[in-house]
Amino acid sequence: MIIAVDFDGTIHTGQHPEIGYLFPDVRKTIADLRKEGHYVIIWTCRTGEDLLNAVNWLLENGIEFDRINDNHPDNIKKYGGNTRKIFADLYIDDKQVGELPKWDKIEEYIINKTF
Repeated sequence: MIIAVDFDGTIHTGQHPEIGYLFPDVRKTIADLRKEGHYVIIWTCRTGEDLLNAVNWLLENGIEFDRINDNHPDNIKKYGGNTRKIFADLYIDDKQVGELPKWDKIEEYIINKTF
């Protein structure tokens, strides 16, 4: 499954342009999902230096991901280009309806979900 994960307010406590503290269980949950074969795309509105800062912060904090703001190669081929909208089977975002669950609950939901 392709999972798009928002950066600001979802992986860390800050809001653009600041980068806050890593939310509990983010590193473990994302690593576990990737080990289960899920493809993780970091999905952010950041560009330029702000995006570079985010990528460096992710790497420094050991957050594993497959792409950032870029579609899975199979979808690029399937749709004949790399659209601005990131295609995913599941989106994790602090702006979703309702509040963002804790990361251990997000992992539990995904593992128990059948698509």
